[in-house]
Amino acid sequence: MNSVKLRSHAGKDGILHLEIPIGMTDKEVEIMVIYQALEISTLQKTPENLGYPPGFFEQTYGICADDPIVIDSEVII
Repeated sequence: MNSVKLRSHAGKDGILHLEIPIGMTDKEVEIMVIYQALEISTLQKTPENLGYPPGFFEQTYGICADDPIVIDSEVII
């Protein structure tokens, strides 16, 4: 038995079309589908949702451009 996890989108008609390559040809297979609706907020989180203060990336992007970080030596442990 194999398991495949994927994310897909049901169309306006309420039908979900699945195309799952299984690497077998001319075979009978048994399939079980378990589905769960996802909330829009779980699909994409803002930086603020992830704990960053508002404007963090805009304020900090490129601050090391004039003073790049230089590694003198790398120690391998």
